Amino acid sequence: MKSIRVIICLIALSLSVSPAFCQEKVIREVLETGRTDNHTMQHADYLSNRIGGRIIGSAALEEAEKWVASQFRSWGLEVMVQEVGEINVGFERGPWSGRMLSEDGMVLHFGTPSYTAGTKGPQKGHVVIAPRSINEFNRVKGKLKGAWVLVDEVSAGWPIDWREQTDTLFFNEIVEAGALGFIQKANMPITLLYDRKHCFKITPDNLPSVCDIKLDPHQYDIIRQKVVDKKDFLLEFDIRNHFRVGPVKYHNIIGVIRGRKHPDEYVMLGAHLDSYDSATGAVDDGNGTAVVMEAARLLATCGAKPDRSIMFCLWTGEEFGLLGSKYFVENRTVPYESISNYFNRDGGPTLATSITVPPAMYEDFVKVCKPIEDYVEGVHFTVNERKGEPGPRPVSAGGSDHAYFAMNGVPAISFRESDPFGYNFDYREIWHTENDRYNKLIPEYMEPSAVISAVVAYGLANLSHLLSREGIYSE
Repeated sequence: MKSIRVIICLIALSLSVSPAFCQEKVIREVLETGRTDNHTMQHADYLSNRIGGRIIGSAALEEAEKWVASQFRSWGLEVMVQEVGEINVGFERGPWSGRMLSEDGMVLHFGTPSYTAGTKGPQKGHVVIAPRSINEFNRVKGKLKGAWVLVDEVSAGWPIDWREQTDTLFFNEIVEAGALGFIQKANMPITLLYDRKHCFKITPDNLPSVCDIKLDPHQYDIIRQKVVDKKDFLLEFDIRNHFRVGPVKYHNIIGVIRGRKHPDEYVMLGAHLDSYDSATGAVDDGNGTAVVMEAARLLATCGAKPDRSIMFCLWTGEEFGLLGSKYFVENRTVPYESISNYFNRDGGPTLATSITVPPAMYEDFVKVCKPIEDYVEGVHFTVNERKGEPGPRPVSAGGSDHAYFAMNGVPAISFRESDPFGYNFDYREIWHTENDRYNKLIPEYMEPSAVISAVVAYGLANLSHLLSREGIYSE
């Protein structure tokens, strides 16, 4: 009889533990684990240094999708693999090298846009300046076979056959004359892009056939002057770009911690998994991916059981035109009205230091942000009430994955990120360039940002209500 009474007392005691106590316990554990066992940089290291640049159509993006899904599953999350689309052919970038062969020869610093041709082994050739008139073309036509062609304009990173003015370059005629490829002067650091529409039009029957090289501007000037001076030299390039048999599918990877009381209501965090591949995509957007993944891991491993569901969304095809987030929103994967807020992280590897919200959200955010006010020593996290009248709902897509949520009236308020410790981070020197590498990441900012993201998302998921939409937009 005594043992039965003890069991009954234990059951009663367990039932008396309030949800608020459980939530506070989870938050304390997230804060502590975030300090002592933070995995943000491990995620970033694996993604950028083990997998590397991740464009649509690449084996690297496919590997990243599988890895993220497996990580989410290992932490106990539900996983949604959402097929967004497919591309006719895939693309892989292998090693690339180049040199000037002459008495004063040099190793060349260059890059090529994605979805452009390789050399099929080392290719040596003389150099010709691109003709700009029919008379010039006829004069140099016989010299174009086996030549590298200098194009006297500064590249913005786009493939040269994307240009609307290719007819002024005699592009097709130069290709038909047997040129090895085109060389443009690049800005530094070298930016390498690809044309979204052009890539989707490539098929096994119309693959690009000549190289498209963006060269260090100082080296370009040296080479051009040698041509003008009629110096005897050659250029040699070995570019291992190649195309993959398609079609190649691409996917959103979404992890879910399912809510207990309101499983069909959501707080969402997101970043994009794809990246440009001239570097390793560490900052854009390996930084955001790593922070979102660690927020998920912290909540899952610390036993979070929120009232409403928390979604951790790693989108595909952001660099191709917000394809993944657009698909999620336009296909109404979840009802718009069921989303409390979508937080997007797609910028520099800086620190979440504040958030600005409409008046109707202010008290809720003050409450849920209380635990992280002074989490980072020397930085006070602030919640600011937005002043003035709200602006209209956006009618066209912006530059990141929050856009289609906002266009459809979904709150997409995100943290303000800054550089309080003076790392002098300049995103413009990294964004879409050859510099987008792991050594540009800032652990002192990314690790606490993952903790802040986890705590705020968990707090919103445990409110007694969805966030008010009053004052989000003027409509």
